[in-house]
Amino acid sequence: MSPSTAPSKPAGAVAAAWRLAAGAAALLAYALLSNWLMVHHAQAPLTVALLFGPLLLAVAGMGWQRRQWLTLGACLVLLLVLAVVVWRGAVLDAQRLYVLQHGGIHVALAWTFGLTLRGDAKPLITSLAEGVHARLGLPFTPALARYTRGVTQLWAGYFLAMVVLSALIYVLAPWSLWTLYCTVLSPLAAGVLMVGEHLWRYWRHPEFPRVTLRAGFEAYQRSGRREAAQTAPP
Repeated sequence: MSPSTAPSKPAGAVAAAWRLAAGAAALLAYALLSNWLMVHHAQAPLTVALLFGPLLLAVAGMGWQRRQWLTLGACLVLLLVLAVVVWRGAVLDAQRLYVLQHGGIHVALAWTFGLTLRGDAKPLITSLAEGVHARLGLPFTPALARYTRGVTQLWAGYFLAMVVLSALIYVLAPWSLWTLYCTVLSPLAAGVLMVGEHLWRYWRHPEFPRVTLRAGFEAYQRSGRREAAQTAPP
């Protein structure tokens, strides 16, 4: 490796760390703003737009990347409905709307993970792990396939548990507690589960190849681009 290219890896790692920190800070700021708006201005049309708009745009972006036209079309229809709601300037029972949104997202995620556990289908986490190991030139053993199937089951169960917990908090606790759960605690719980599983795997299965969380996220992004390339017209 020449001297001119030697610093590229450290520089790239620093840039990636800064991007990660900036993304985390932006997500935290958005979560806190969402929590404040849902507590103090739940009925305001602008609150509905700020809470639903970015989510629908993100899902639409993933649908476009993976050429999932049904997903993209549904998001466009929902964005149109959202625009009409904001234009009318009136929101009826916004609290229930937010609860249904939160539950719907988690049910959809549980469904997505659960579908890959049927019959001879390849579990979602297994598919992602195979892609990471293939890219890094690491072996993917039957034991690792069984483990990643269990992780897929874990995530499917987690999403369903979050729906049940959301409903219980909504029914039994003050609205301010539910908004905290939705906007702050839910994302934190997902992050804790992701990091916790990563650490557990390293401790419980030292025989498995070491793969970073960043590599897993990049594999997910590449899988979307690969699906898009496969479905693109010639």
